[in-house]
Amino acid sequence: MAPGRLITVEGLDGAGKTTLIAGLVERLPVPVTVLREPGGVELSERVRALVKDPDLAVDPRAEALLYAAARAQLVAERLRPRLERGEWLLLDRFVDSSLAYQGAGRGLGIEAVRALNAFATDGLQADRTLLLRLSPAERHARLRGRDDVPDRLEAEPDAFFAAIAEAYDALAAAEPGRFRVLDAARAPEAVLEQALGALQDLVPAA
Repeated sequence: MAPGRLITVEGLDGAGKTTLIAGLVERLPVPVTVLREPGGVELSERVRALVKDPDLAVDPRAEALLYAAARAQLVAERLRPRLERGEWLLLDRFVDSSLAYQGAGRGLGIEAVRALNAFATDGLQADRTLLLRLSPAERHARLRGRDDVPDRLEAEPDAFFAAIAEAYDALAAAEPGRFRVLDAARAPEAVLEQALGALQDLVPAA
């Protein structure tokens, strides 16, 4: 049986993760299951409602723990069982989001958040991480054109997202074997082609 693969998609809100994931589902030559974080299972979806609620005041440490708890349940209930069956999983955000958002953006420290999530995931790591690189200014411009009401994190100031973008770049530079950085400012079709090329070495031979 061919090994299961965990492909994660990371980046700032507005970078085009949803569009890229939809394109990968259509174009990848293997069937893939799409999941999101926080979410993907009932407990984690309930946590998602908490961490996104703009009416709640959430302490940064509590926020990091909530994300880790949601992630632990997703790993135990969906990710590990499916990977063991040889499935391909396409996950909208994973541990790197917590490293960037809570570790850097909230100032908790990347290594502290990494340790917390190593426990939550029991050491599970992505086979490949696609990082949609977008400047905070471009992110701001894209989100300004949306009609959606910003959630609790999306409403944070620009400095918060600048710290996150810088952290993502550092994470990618530290693990070039796992990360592939995509230019999210390009047209969606160009980004998709770049992503397909970045996954080619993982696709089993026909």
